[in-house]
Amino acid sequence: MGDGGQEYTVDEALVAMGFGKFQILVLAYAGMGWVSEAMEMMLLSFVGPAVQSAWGLSSKQESFITSVVFAGMLVGAYSWGIVSDKHGRRKGFLITATITCGAGFLSALSPNYASLLVLRCLVGVGLGGGPVLSSWFLEFIPAPNRGTWMVIFSAFWTIGTILEASLAWFVMPNFGWRWLLALSSLPSSLLLIFYWVAPESPRYLCLKGRTTEAINILEKVARMNGMKLPSGNLVSDLKIELSEEITSSEDAHLISPTDDKDPIPTEMDSNMGGISSLLTLLSPKLVRSTLLLWVVFFGNAFSYYGLVLLTTELNSGHSKCTPEQIQSDKAPDTSYRHVFIASFAEFPGLLLSAAMVDKLGRKLSMSAMFFICCIFLLPLVVHQSQGLTTSLLFGARICITATFTIVYIYAPEIYPTSIRTTGVGIASSMGRIGGMICPLVAVGLVHGCHQTASILLFEIVIFLSGVCVLLFPFETMGRELSDSISDSMDQIKTSK
Repeated sequence: MGDGGQEYTVDEALVAMGFGKFQILVLAYAGMGWVSEAMEMMLLSFVGPAVQSAWGLSSKQESFITSVVFAGMLVGAYSWGIVSDKHGRRKGFLITATITCGAGFLSALSPNYASLLVLRCLVGVGLGGGPVLSSWFLEFIPAPNRGTWMVIFSAFWTIGTILEASLAWFVMPNFGWRWLLALSSLPSSLLLIFYWVAPESPRYLCLKGRTTEAINILEKVARMNGMKLPSGNLVSDLKIELSEEITSSEDAHLISPTDDKDPIPTEMDSNMGGISSLLTLLSPKLVRSTLLLWVVFFGNAFSYYGLVLLTTELNSGHSKCTPEQIQSDKAPDTSYRHVFIASFAEFPGLLLSAAMVDKLGRKLSMSAMFFICCIFLLPLVVHQSQGLTTSLLFGARICITATFTIVYIYAPEIYPTSIRTTGVGIASSMGRIGGMICPLVAVGLVHGCHQTASILLFEIVIFLSGVCVLLFPFETMGRELSDSISDSMDQIKTSK
């Protein structure tokens, strides 16, 4: 490995080794985490009504069962992003899997409403670590294949939603909501069982100066993929940048000896704490990308989870404001069937994402899907037949699945390694606010016989999200991941 002056980065090593058996195993592990999160989120549309019926809860109390999960995710997404940027990706998803699995299983044993809220909130805290797994997987993928493989990774979410809808359809009528909660916690336990074989991100290790460990992992990648590492010494992009700036500053010092300011960057953002990481995200160099990303994540989560809940609400009689007793006998089965059907909309959404993301780019693909989603939802401002309602929600779900998939590709690509999971985690937290508000506001309007107002609210949020995507400062298609903030700024300049 000690070949004279030759150097290579993690990105160059990954491109040289290609996508092979090693990445398939990493995909399977990260994908199981994505299945787990999807199942825990999808069960909300089934458990709420069942608990309301069993314990005689009000509509507001039922909504809180969903909202506390998003509140927990709001805290978790921020916290676990910081933990994984400071202490490693592996430690991040170890803690989150432990919390999700434990609290998820215990919530099935909840003796009362208050304990259920507390435990579901803890599940949300654990689920907030989802972006850690996606960033971890992203850091093993060669740049030319990144978009396509991240779409394939997102397919695990769809598998989770369909698995949960199938499980609910079978378990709820026969065994009840407690069994559904217990069985839905099992996938996260698989992350704990196979944790010992999960490798740390070599990009993270390299940035932390642990190059020997990074090389060991890259050598393992090379062996499993049947390839060889590039010759030379492994270095991070940040180290290259620092050495270049030191050289240029030395030249400047020779030219201008009166300037006694130290030009060597003191950034070294890989060691930042939580507050300074947040300040960095809102620094002049990143503030535009960060604020726009927050809006898009909010809009995506608000719309996605809203469509999931609307599939239940608009097909259970609420949209016609008929008395509950008239439709109480058929509503549960109708909900399972329509949620199950709507879940299959995510497959064409993923296929669209795969077709567009590495050809049209992230920005154009996302904005187009947001605007088309608006078109699908527009007829629902007035009551439609059950078949047409399901079809329109199916089309809208395709679009919003595509935007959600692509934003989870774009978000990690715009941030440097040193704050990547923090940046994506905080953006994901903004999304959780959207998910938290959604059942209380938008879907609550349907319960109150205000379907038109509800759909118009979705239209406004989705349209504004599409506009924000168009305002993103640069396209990331085909670009290498950056290790430093200055690197990210160079991408913005070259894109103009």
